[in-house]
Amino acid sequence: MNSFNSPPVLLPAMHVIDFKIHGDDMQFVEIELDPSEAVVAEAGAMMFMDEGIAMEAIFGDGSAQSSGFVNALLGAGRRLLTGESLFMTVFQNQGTGKRRVAFGAPYPGKIIPVHLRDIGGEIIAQKDSFLCAAKGVSIGIAFQKKLGAGLFGGEGFIMQRLTGDGWAFMHAGGTIYERTLSPGETVRVDTGCIVGFQPTVDYDIQLVGGIKTAFFGGEGLFFATLRGPGKIWLQSLPFSRLAGRIVGAAHGGREEGSVLGGLGRVLDGDNS
Repeated sequence: MNSFNSPPVLLPAMHVIDFKIHGDDMQFVEIELDPSEAVVAEAGAMMFMDEGIAMEAIFGDGSAQSSGFVNALLGAGRRLLTGESLFMTVFQNQGTGKRRVAFGAPYPGKIIPVHLRDIGGEIIAQKDSFLCAAKGVSIGIAFQKKLGAGLFGGEGFIMQRLTGDGWAFMHAGGTIYERTLSPGETVRVDTGCIVGFQPTVDYDIQLVGGIKTAFFGGEGLFFATLRGPGKIWLQSLPFSRLAGRIVGAAHGGREEGSVLGGLGRVLDGDNS
């Protein structure tokens, strides 16, 4: 994006932020804060910040719904269920003029800005896709209602629920595919390729048809089905797939979908 983007006027509890996304494959988002405005982010995501911005670690997400120590503690406890840290970090502009803070993507891919008000105020996301958001956005958990989706989804039984009416930023690997499903329209997806979807989208897990395809097709035993209506976001390169390829190459492991292992690479002319 070439210029700062300003959302419409929001409710007082939701901080209004302007932002600019830099880069192509290794992106970072630069957020401009007016005095007293704040943004909340995962610990360790900050790239730089101007003088005058105060940084504070907090329990939970610091949203308006988490006021009070007990509620904040419960919010932090919910984050543990998604495998995240108890703490998040709030960056607040305590100066007299505009200040900027930036957050970098953890691996190659794209940053997805989502204005929650524009999509009904809520999105269900993979637990490791959240990067940062305007303070006031609530980062909770979403249990998969169907046992099959929870046990065989590949990415865990628990996902993140982002609610509010401000800007939230997700990160995904590779190239982003955004699609709006009509009522009843269904798409089958590799479970790791799901970044997020609106809560109106039905999410389930199905067994890959056929024993031969399941074991030798290289795509795993299960895939996800997403049924509309609603918007979905997919990623072409999940971090788990990238990491698996790197580890496999480092240890001389077999290529994905191949039952020949090292012999297959020799036949392909790869003697390394």
